Amino acid sequence: MFVTDLDDSLPRREFCKAAVATGGVAALSACLDRFGGAEPIPTGDGPNAHPARQHAWNDAVRTDDDGNTLLPRHQLLLYCELPGDDPPTETARKRVGAALDALDDAFAWGSEGLLHSVAYSRAYFERYGAGPTGVDLPRPRPLADFETPTFDEQDLLVHLASDRPAALLAAEEALRGRRDRANGVSVPTLTDAVSVADRRTGFVGAGMPRDRADDLEGVPADNPVPEAAPLFMGFVAGFRKNQATEGYVTLDQGPFAGGTTKAVSNWRQRLADWYEEQSHDERVTELFSPQHAQQGLVEGVGGELGADSGIDAFLENLDEVAQEHGRVGHAQKAASANRDADGNVRLLRRHFESTDDGVASLHFPSLQRDIAAFEAVRQAMNGVDATAATPAVRQRVNNGILEYVFVRHQGYFLVPPRAKRALPRPDG
Repeated sequence: MFVTDLDDSLPRREFCKAAVATGGVAALSACLDRFGGAEPIPTGDGPNAHPARQHAWNDAVRTDDDGNTLLPRHQLLLYCELPGDDPPTETARKRVGAALDALDDAFAWGSEGLLHSVAYSRAYFERYGAGPTGVDLPRPRPLADFETPTFDEQDLLVHLASDRPAALLAAEEALRGRRDRANGVSVPTLTDAVSVADRRTGFVGAGMPRDRADDLEGVPADNPVPEAAPLFMGFVAGFRKNQATEGYVTLDQGPFAGGTTKAVSNWRQRLADWYEEQSHDERVTELFSPQHAQQGLVEGVGGELGADSGIDAFLENLDEVAQEHGRVGHAQKAASANRDADGNVRLLRRHFESTDDGVASLHFPSLQRDIAAFEAVRQAMNGVDATAATPAVRQRVNNGILEYVFVRHQGYFLVPPRAKRALPRPDG
């Protein structure tokens, strides 16, 4: 059941989800009351002890038996705005820097503490009259002629993630000035410098989507989401060998060397037909590839694939695949543009689910050196060549998962290195 109030009789996972989704002092207090006797949240050693790259999360999170990274279970996105149209003041810069530094004092860098980053839009940098030097960071634009997303051009995006909902909420409440301390550390108020324009929440992990899918718009009433699935569509994702490394997506020159670019989309999901009209093999076909289904490569939620989805074997001649099978897979379309000339994966995807507003949706953060790489992969997802190859594949039907997902928001940001994360100028 979709929960908006905090009932202490709820199972632990459902209670945690409701607390993060609701937010506020009451939610934090409820978490502390219920889990106050749990293992203490580990404190941090300050910004100088944490990685120079804000996006260096992989060594700080859990992994499964195959070495695939498991993102923190609870996620929060705060889209923030500066006042007026002028560049930020030095006072604002110091305030933002002090607030973020305090989080590094308050929480250990990791899933049991807090992972966080702050990123900046093109619109932010244009307050100075120029984009960030040496970085491909355009304004967002439509990437398919059948999509009309709302563009996120807020000045900055604060991303918080933790396995501990109390850590996430304590950090948010301190940043927003509702409490003056987080995990025992005094935290300057971030919202003295910026305002929160939008708050979006999410989660990821086996069992969590099923726990949250009852009475959720976009999921059939009988809740067919598998218990073992970390995502609403019923399969595992984020295979280690099909992801870019953090080093690969890191900018290696210019004033923002050590940073990366971040594209964040939000996709509404409508999964009635996905579960009620498609068999397991048909879902495998549309998510992975027809060859995956034909060869029986995916059983259950796909955990047996290990560290590699095997998609690289099926990236050639997608027009012939479409003609032969009458369908093409989402993963094979996207992966066809997600490799460089040497075969390296270009994007590092860190997606997670959401039940904001009682609707099943997917938040899709992607890290890459330049936004052009993200746009190329997203446009490959449109499957234009497949629609030209056979009338069986249409704009959305039989064309990967496009029949079931609809982009609502899209934004592009620069994630500076830690040393330059506080309201940077275009020249760094």
